[in-house]
Amino acid sequence: MTKITTHILDTSLGKPAANVRVWLEKIDGQQALKINETATDADGRAAGLTPEGVEAGNYRLYADVGAYFFANGRETLYNLAIVDFIISAEQAHYHLPILLSPYSYSTYRGS
Repeated sequence: MTKITTHILDTSLGKPAANVRVWLEKIDGQQALKINETATDADGRAAGLTPEGVEAGNYRLYADVGAYFFANGRETLYNLAIVDFIISAEQAHYHLPILLSPYSYSTYRGS
């Protein structure tokens, strides 16, 4: 089974994005099954998305960045940062960081 983790860095401030609600869904055709939901810690990390691990398949990671910026009194273009990805074979760990600013976000496969 594969563990999925993320962390979110607010690149406009140069620090971790704490208290961002994140959740993971498995996509099966037209249906989405929520796997888990958590929030980033003070270091911007959300390690508890897959406590039991997941199998190969199509997944979506959501980050409620609109609420994060609103809570900090900042404007943003995006309500959600969405990472749609495929796990093609069982591996021990997928780490998907999100680099965030009010008007952009990017992601990559971390280690």
